[in-house]
Amino acid sequence: MAVTAFWYVHALENLVSRLKNIDWDTNAINVMLTTVTYVPNQDTHEDKADITNEVVGAGYVAGGETLGSKTLATVLNVLDIDAADTQWTSATFTARIAVMYDDSGAADGDKALLLWVDFGQDESVTNGTFTIQWAGGGIATITATNAAGFP
Repeated sequence: MAVTAFWYVHALENLVSRLKNIDWDTNAINVMLTTVTYVPNQDTHEDKADITNEVVGAGYVAGGETLGSKTLATVLNVLDIDAADTQWTSATFTARIAVMYDDSGAADGDKALLLWVDFGQDESVTNGTFTIQWAGGGIATITATNAAGFP
C-alpha cells in the first residue's frame, strides 16, 4: 500500500523551537554581521565557531544584536518565524552577510546556527543606523507539506 505522510505544522514549530535545546521564545537569538569574505556552508557550518570574518567597526559589538519581539505563528500549514527589525546605531562599517544563531551556549561551539542572509552586495553605513528590515511575512517560513522520506 502506497501512502503519503504529512507534517503537522505544530510538530515543525516544536522541532524549530527545541532542536539542540533552542527555545525561540526564551533564548537569546542573535544576528551577527560578516564581511563578503565569509562563505556560508549550509552542509558543514553548525555553530558560531564556524563563522569567520565578523564585521568590525563603530557601533558594532562582536556577536551582533539580540533579536527583539520574537514570534512563532502557524496559519494554514505555514510556520512563520519573525522578530522586530534589527538595528545598529551610530554605526560605521560594511557588511555582506547576516548570521542568526542561538546565543545561549557557554562557548561559540555551543551556539547553534539557525540561518543566514546574503544582502547580495556589500552594504555600508557611515555614522548612521544600519537596519535589517525583515520581510513582511517573517524572517523565515516553513510550509508543512509531505514528510520527507515517505513515499
